[in-house]
Parts: sequence; C-alpha cells; structure tokens
Amino acid sequence: MRAQNAPREKSKEINNNNYNNMKNVFKYLLLVSVVITAASCNKRELNTRVSNTTGWNYFDERTTNFEANEGVGNVNPVGMIPIQGGTFTVGEKDEFLTAPRNNETRSLTVSSFYMDKYEVTNLNWNEYLHWLEFVFGAVAPELVDQARPDHTVWREDLAYNDPYEQNYFEHPAFSFYPVVGVTWEQAMAYCQWRTDRVNEMALINAGAIVIPPFGDLQPTDDEGYKDEWEQETGYEMFAYEEVSPEDPEQTVTMYRPSYEWIRDKFVFNTEKYLMDETYMPEYGRKPKLDSYGAERKVNIADGIFVTGYRLPTESEWEFAAYAPVAGEDGLTIEGKIYPWSGYHPRDLSKHNAGQLQANFVRGRGDMMGVSGALNDRRVITNPVDEFAPNDFGLYNMAGNVNEWVMDVYRETSFQETSEYNSYRGNIYSHPVLDENGKFEIDSVGCIKITWGKEDDKRDVMDGDFASLFETDYPLDTTGIENLAAVKTDPTDILAPRITKKSRVYKGGSWADRIYWLNPSTRRYLDQDKCSSKIGFRCAMSTLGDQIPGTPVK
Repeated sequence: MRAQNAPREKSKEINNNNYNNMKNVFKYLLLVSVVITAASCNKRELNTRVSNTTGWNYFDERTTNFEANEGVGNVNPVGMIPIQGGTFTVGEKDEFLTAPRNNETRSLTVSSFYMDKYEVTNLNWNEYLHWLEFVFGAVAPELVDQARPDHTVWREDLAYNDPYEQNYFEHPAFSFYPVVGVTWEQAMAYCQWRTDRVNEMALINAGAIVIPPFGDLQPTDDEGYKDEWEQETGYEMFAYEEVSPEDPEQTVTMYRPSYEWIRDKFVFNTEKYLMDETYMPEYGRKPKLDSYGAERKVNIADGIFVTGYRLPTESEWEFAAYAPVAGEDGLTIEGKIYPWSGYHPRDLSKHNAGQLQANFVRGRGDMMGVSGALNDRRVITNPVDEFAPNDFGLYNMAGNVNEWVMDVYRETSFQETSEYNSYRGNIYSHPVLDENGKFEIDSVGCIKITWGKEDDKRDVMDGDFASLFETDYPLDTTGIENLAAVKTDPTDILAPRITKKSRVYKGGSWADRIYWLNPSTRRYLDQDKCSSKIGFRCAMSTLGDQIPGTPVK
C-alpha cells in the first residue's frame, strides 16, 4: 500500500509546491502594485514649471521671468548625518538616588536637523587655526591667539600630564582625537568660520566669486606696487621692518595688505554678503541677472547657501544621542539608558560580548581597565571613530569627551521652555549701523550685532548680553533674583557657581563615571572656560519638513 500511494503523494507534493509558488508570485505582484500605487500617490502635483494659481509659466521671458526654485540647497553637509526629527521623552530614564536630578521627564518634539558624525578633531581645529594664521597672523596676531586651545587644561595637581600638555594638540599622533581646551565661545566662533568657508565655496562653485587670491597677502618691498595698490583700493598697506636676506646687519621695509582691507574686502562673511547690498568681495563678480537683465548677487532664493553651522541645542543633542526609532505602529520606541541598545555599558552581542561600548572610568583609579579587550584600553581620549556608532550613525555620544550645547544652564529649563525645538537662550539680535547707515564690521570681518532689552522677554536672564539689563521678570522659578548670590548643586559642594555665563555640556567623558554616560544627565560650565574633558560637534537646521531621501507618507 505504501508503494502504491507514493506517486500520489509525490504528485500532491508537486501540486502544493506549484500552489505555493503561484501564491508567492501573486504576493510579489501585489507588493509591486502597492509600491507603484504608493509612488504614484506620493508624486506631487505641484511643480516649479507652471503656477497652480495663475497658470503662467515660470522662467518665461515673455512674462515676468519669475524664478521658482524648489528642493535646492537641502543636501547633506560634508561630514554630517541627517537626523529625522520626532517626539521623545527628555529627561532621566532611570533612578540614581545619589546623583543630581534636575532634568525631569517631559515629552519634547524636535524638527529634523543635521549633526556631525564625529566630534570636532584636532586636525579640524588645526585647519581652522592655519587659516586664521595665514590670513590674519601677520597683521592681527591676537585673533590667532584667541583661537588657540588652552594646553594647560591637562595640568592636574600631583599628576605627570606634561606630555599631553605639550603634544596633544600639535602632534599628528593625536590628529583624529577630539579637540579639548576649547571654550563655548571658541566653539561658536568655529561654527561661524565653518559656515562662511562652506558658503564661500558654494559661491565659487556657482561662479559668483572666484577663489580668494591668497597670494595678495604675501609681503612685498616694491614701493611702486604699494602706491598703486593703495590708490586702487583706498586702503593703506601695513609696513614693517624685516632683516635683509642679503645683509643680516641691514633691515628692509616690507609691505602687506592692511588688516582693515583683509577684514573688509578679503574675508568672506555670509551675513555681510546677504545683508549689505553694497558689499562684494574684492575678488568677486556678479554673474547672475535679475528680471530686468541687471547683474545681481546670489541670494537666499537661489538655494545654494547652507543654513549655518552651530552647536546643537540640548534637546537636539539628547534626541540624537538616544536615537529613538519608530515601531510598527508608528510610535516611538524608547526606554534606552545609553545611546546604544540595551541597559548595560558592555556589548551583549555574540561577536563582541563583554566589550565596553564607550570610553569612561569604571571605578576609582580605573581609567582603562585590567582585562584587555574587555576594557576600553584608553587612558585619556580615544580617536573619534574608535567605538561603534549609535543607531543614527553618530559616534561617541557617550564617553570620550563631554560636548558643549547651545543652551544656558538652568535647573528649571525643561519646566519652562517650549515643547517644540526646546532651547534656553533665545534672543533676537540686530545688526549695528554706523552714523551713515552702513553696517559696522567686527574684528574678523563679520557684521556687528547688538541685543535689545525688549527682545529678551522670551527667556529672561539667560546669560546673554541683554540679560545684563534690569528687568521686571524673576529669575527662573527659584525666587533667586540676584545671580551674584552663591548657588550650587546641593549634592555637590564642589560644583561651580551658576552664573549668567553658565552653559550646558552633556555626554560624559574619559574621566567620568558611568552615570554621566546617560544622555539625559546635564552639567554646566561658564562659556569662557574650558576643560580637558569637554569638546563639541556641530549641528545644522534643515529646510522643509523632510530629511532628504525620506519618503513622503
């Protein structure tokens, strides 16, 4: 009986397989049709060729030649990762009774933004310093000195850190280590410099200006060239004495373009280019034409300028560190204690089981561990790509170095600030005009700004210039109206005083215990102070409601 039934069972098996195959093909075709339908549904009816309100063609010389640009300029900046915004729970996710707790849980929403994949490195800062040295070093060396990291942050009482003090920033062995010894103010200046250099290159690529003639900054002893240059530019040359290469006992007068010319005409500044209609770099030209055929400068509507590099806000940084993801129901999956998945500082995967996932201090005096690969093996900082990134692809969002954020530190920040794009420190600025109605320029060629008392009502006494004025608004909700009073964290007698300059830093460092690796923890330091344990990375706002490459639902 078994032999007689075998062909029948075999035939039945073949029929079942054919049925399953046909079923899979049907599912595939159904999936393809759904995808095509979804794509067709997502295809926008609106476009930038024909007006949906008047029916007129854009870019039509027969009419007004209106230029309708769409989707330009929202390209991933170099070195940055797009972060899709969302809603998450800010604040501490676990209980730690012996540690300070001033970040209460609260739901916040952040819009999409970009963030640097790595911390800013010594190599990045050396590039910045080299540019300042090359451009301003001979005529305004104080500008270069102001940008140098503080090497003395490595000094500790009764500790031999001299090699780090002498070599950490300059030596190429530390090129890809995070820069430290940088104040909040220096970090903000770096962000401005980076913005201007990126936008300058965008204008060069667009044909709006040419590459700056750095050769013009070279010294000369030709008095005829000096007189010709001064007559042509309207600026005086900078004169100085130099030892003659032909006769060491003789000096020769050398000439360089003056600091004023470099500041006003050579150094490109984004705000100056956009706001001052009369400003054009000495090496610039105006190839674009307006509707009347007249030459014009590139403007915001052309879509080639980046929105500006800056420090991330505290809510952006915390959101990026946790890297919350959406579940099948579309709701955010939360509950992480650290930037990586799980509740433990060690990797639980089969391949890397037991290995630490960040650079931090395990216990008293244990800066690197004693068990080989199961410890971070880092005495101080580590290269910025040493440990695995979080789910967003961001490296070292816990450990290595703490990171500056934009916010002013107040214990009550998350009780008082907005639920959308929360940021403590908002204040409007205004350009400074001279008696002739022209923009005044600061020491590095940027437009000077000022703040007014009337603009400080959104967030009073936040550590900015306007907060120095008298106000009728109370400070925070603590009842303390005089910041000169001693105010410290009651759990830490060594905590610094909260002042008008106190700025938030987050993330934990190579010298911190594991508590500070929780992204919700927060500390503060005055904006003009620095540490061997604090670095930073840049962020940038996005334009539009979507990160490039994400589907429209």
